[in-house]
Amino acid sequence: MSDTPPPHELVLALARRLRTVVLPQLGAAAGRLELAAGAGGDLTFSIDELAERELEAFIGQHAPQLAFYSEDRGLVTSGGDETHVLIVDPIDGTRPAMAGLESACVAVALAPLGDGEPTMADLQVGCVMEIKHGEWFLARRGEGLLATRPTQLSANTRIESMLWAYGFRGRPARATVEVLAELIDGSSVGGGCFELGSQAFAMTRIASGQLDAVVEVGSRMIDEVPGMLEAFREVGRGAVLNNSPYDLAAPWLCLTEAGGVVSDGWGEPLDQRPLLGGGHAFQMSSICAANADLHRLLVAAIDAGIARLQAQCR
Repeated sequence: MSDTPPPHELVLALARRLRTVVLPQLGAAAGRLELAAGAGGDLTFSIDELAERELEAFIGQHAPQLAFYSEDRGLVTSGGDETHVLIVDPIDGTRPAMAGLESACVAVALAPLGDGEPTMADLQVGCVMEIKHGEWFLARRGEGLLATRPTQLSANTRIESMLWAYGFRGRPARATVEVLAELIDGSSVGGGCFELGSQAFAMTRIASGQLDAVVEVGSRMIDEVPGMLEAFREVGRGAVLNNSPYDLAAPWLCLTEAGGVVSDGWGEPLDQRPLLGGGHAFQMSSICAANADLHRLLVAAIDAGIARLQAQCR
């Protein structure tokens, strides 16, 4: 990577470039045109295609020796001798972007390719940049988190006063609410649950102290509850639309470097999960919290919710 800027500068520059090209399209009707399904299985809209073209152009100009993996293109290489890979979600939160809302982000991460199967633990740099306002979070492994807004993790350890987020898009609503019922009811008066439309935006709200937690356990539901795979495919128009590595890579590094707690849907570390791949085999449940005490309560509540759903599906 000697011919490229330092890794963190390259990642931040790419995030800025993608934001620049997408920003004028926020809320524009033309960006809502459905094109096709991308490599990740989700619908590609015209605003996504615009960002993907800019991604390829930037790498061709500034880092042609790097591979990249994106939601719509999958893994893209040039000469086959790449040593590093950029994991990019050019618009994490396409629907908020189409509506002109602030919860749409560019998410960019960088890892060495190694043997061709890097894991989350290999991530070196991660950046999440808000498209509407340009605020950003930039993490370098072992060096903490830099951000354009103050960062301070919440000390809240009570579900009753928890502000948290869950992504419902592409998830069967009745089954999902059963799993989350204890958390939804418990926090409905003193706290509250938000659907923000972007995993990267939601997770960085924990780093900023605006949220206490973010939960997404669709993959665990499929793995442990009979009939859920079919239910997810029905809602997703044939695709399973839980979070993939490109959704989690950059915000995972940002939040963990900030001191937050991030696990899979069972409470186990995500470190050894593969970075490159799409579909259910690569998708990851996640339970994110500002502190370990709250995280333990969340895992217990999800365990209980999965048990309730299993009992209903017998």
